[in-house]
Amino acid sequence: MSDSARADALLATLPRTGRGRLKVFLGAAPGVGKTFAMLKDAHARQRQGQAVLAAVVETHGRAETEALLAGLKQQPLLRSQYRGVTLEEMDLDGVLQGAAGLVLVDELAHTNAPGGRHAKRWQDVQELLAAGIDVYTTLNVQHLESLNDKVQDITGVRVRETVPDWVLQDAFELLLIDLPPRELLERLRAGKVYVPEQARAAVDAFFSPSNLNALRELAMQAAAAQVDVDVAQGYRQRGEAAPALRGRLLVGVDGDDQAERLVRHASRVAQRRHLPWSLVHVDNGGVRDEAGRQRLQAAQQLAERLGGEVVVLRAGEVAHTLIQHAAERRASLVLVGQTRQRLRRRLFGAGVATRLLRASHGLEVNVLARDAQRPAPRPVVRQVWVWRHYVLALLATVTAAGLAWAVASVLALPNISLVFLAAVLLVAVRSSLGPALACALLSFLAYDFLFIPPNFSLSIQREEDVLTLVFFLLMAALTGNLAARQRRQLQALRETQAQTSQLLDLSRRLTVATDRQAVLTAASQYLDGQQGLQVCLLQRDAEGQLQVASGEVPRFSATEQAAAQWAWQHRQAAGRGSDTLPDGRWWWWPLVVDETPLALLGVCLRSGQPLGDPHRRLLRALGQPLAQALARADLAEQLEAARLQGETEQLRSALLASVSHDLRTPLTAMRGSIDSLLALGEAIPVSDRRELLEGTRNEAERLDRYIQNLLDMTRLGHGSLKLARDWVAPADIVGSALQRLRAVLAPLQVHTDVPAQLPLLFVHAALIEQALVNVLENAARFSPPAGRLQLQVTVHHPQLRMAVSDEGPGIPLADRAKIFDMFYTAARGDRGGQGTGLGLAICQGMIGAHGGQILVDDGIDGKGTCITLCLPLPVQPESESEMP
Repeated sequence: MSDSARADALLATLPRTGRGRLKVFLGAAPGVGKTFAMLKDAHARQRQGQAVLAAVVETHGRAETEALLAGLKQQPLLRSQYRGVTLEEMDLDGVLQGAAGLVLVDELAHTNAPGGRHAKRWQDVQELLAAGIDVYTTLNVQHLESLNDKVQDITGVRVRETVPDWVLQDAFELLLIDLPPRELLERLRAGKVYVPEQARAAVDAFFSPSNLNALRELAMQAAAAQVDVDVAQGYRQRGEAAPALRGRLLVGVDGDDQAERLVRHASRVAQRRHLPWSLVHVDNGGVRDEAGRQRLQAAQQLAERLGGEVVVLRAGEVAHTLIQHAAERRASLVLVGQTRQRLRRRLFGAGVATRLLRASHGLEVNVLARDAQRPAPRPVVRQVWVWRHYVLALLATVTAAGLAWAVASVLALPNISLVFLAAVLLVAVRSSLGPALACALLSFLAYDFLFIPPNFSLSIQREEDVLTLVFFLLMAALTGNLAARQRRQLQALRETQAQTSQLLDLSRRLTVATDRQAVLTAASQYLDGQQGLQVCLLQRDAEGQLQVASGEVPRFSATEQAAAQWAWQHRQAAGRGSDTLPDGRWWWWPLVVDETPLALLGVCLRSGQPLGDPHRRLLRALGQPLAQALARADLAEQLEAARLQGETEQLRSALLASVSHDLRTPLTAMRGSIDSLLALGEAIPVSDRRELLEGTRNEAERLDRYIQNLLDMTRLGHGSLKLARDWVAPADIVGSALQRLRAVLAPLQVHTDVPAQLPLLFVHAALIEQALVNVLENAARFSPPAGRLQLQVTVHHPQLRMAVSDEGPGIPLADRAKIFDMFYTAARGDRGGQGTGLGLAICQGMIGAHGGQILVDDGIDGKGTCITLCLPLPVQPESESEMP
């Protein structure tokens, strides 16, 4: 065994991060001493210094149990009224707010009062464990979901309160509390389990010696299964090979009355063999009544509670599809139920179990026999529209008979039967198998009555005509069956294609979404198109409150708000149709990536009915690409923020360099002029004094421009570069920059080329203007007296370019790639001479923050330098009213 596998085994013995430990006291029946043992263990933990809280403990009036409870801190129960009856339940919020490290919760399978947060007490326990609180609880073996049928077979009583098996399997410790049946019966008769009247009824109905022995065996089997898991875990911790999982168990389920029984049996088999398992339903397009749909949905929900995977396949032939899926999933065992023997199956093929046994090679197939009990009568389902198909069969037969009669004079008798076969195929393609068989039978009678001698009689004179009719009926039935099967397969493929198209359509919408809000809007627009659904998407605001991000804005009740909060916090479905806060109208599904909720999908049917399993599975499938798109949008925003942060750091470094280099030059010149005026005073001629004052003023203006640069940069976002973008005309930016530099550009011949019709820029106007000012000032500084300076604005899709050209000394080719580095000075270039200025390093930061770039080329007539600012052009707004 590898070191990583051994490490995983060791880590598996520790509770998940921040999660409490669950200890289950398991018994075969009430009265064996589970609560007593739980309280004794709790007292031991309390003596060790751990804070223990009894959240709910049922003593049933037993004196020794009440004596143990008296020494523990108890949480007051919540009382509520339901149909005139006062009910007491555990105060879940009160327990969560307490500081207890261990909580005692009796009777894990208990059903909570209506209106509570969870429907079952075991769900309350899961929330306590998720909060990091250890829990002690008690459970009788008859409450395990997978054993529900077995318990009914043993005791004749259907247990209504059940617990999913995975809850027991996730327990950190399982303690079997055992008591021989003879001692338990003595306790029962002595009134130590129930009051005397209840005790006599319990002995007669449930607590018989045979029942107790059978339940005791089931409890030991459950404990043994847990021991097997612990033993395997121990082997892996020592680095030895543990029993490996072999394949997978597939249970094929239809909507018959044995579906739930088959699922429970599959769960027990998978648990004994340590196999992962899946419930597989093959939808062949057949008509299913409402009762069948409800039974199928109940079986699928049961499989999910028992830890199985639910798979729905669409195909025409069930057995072949199951075998193909088993090969794809590398399953080793297929479990199906025994099908009813019907005439149609005898004529046109055996049941699914028989076909699986015939077609499977190297695959173990188990068949669960049907319940010996007489099945409940199936309700009569009236489907008026089905009779239209039988009317179609009648009309097709009449039409085929008329056409055959018309061509009987030119066609031989055997060829006339092809006309009736065509009618059968038409009915099979347009309807289903039943109408096709009806058409085949009617065609058989019409063919015999009209065309087989003697005509207009059903009697047959020639023996060869009998064989012809038999073959005709057989071929009509076979072709009708094949055509109906192909039609079902076509319908299944159409439904699959529709779902695939829906996923592809949503993926396309999400692909073009660039940010989080665009993703939410695209998803909401798509989901709103689902007929009969009302959809909204929630996300957390800066204060941690859920708010509607997209979709309809409904009025949520307090229950619906609590369900949404719970779904977000626990990353599980809640609301209508679930086991958590089911009293509202909305079903909430968290969109989670890497255990982090990104948004909350809320769905409800406009009809007010709860969502069915097909709807929920489709929404879960659609929710996965939506969650990935949200994660991608968040990542893009983080990368953009990181890029802006990098640009900010680069700008900040350049600004600090400007303070130390460029500000010193004008300050030194100003100080020298002022010192000369102070020292010499009137001794300096008036013209020289004027020149010194003008020089001081020019240096002050130069210093003012530098300070303005600093203010423009440092006032943006308190240390982070935040682009306050807006739609602006390029001509406005150019005009403002030229106005600011009118004194600097006055000695030069400035030529501007700004077309009247230019697309708008979506930029931070102050930054782009400052970048253009820096480039113009740099060009003016190194231009010869009365030299030419050109400013040209052009559009090169997808960019707008502002090119500033001068006749200065230019920049050598070898230095053009380095002029954007701070403090780099070309020997004869624009960066030479006096200082570095804010220069091209800051300009590059300003333009780069907008996703643009700066290009360097030769200047006017191949002389000097041309600096081009390139800015991306976004999609233009349609009108001014749409501008942000």
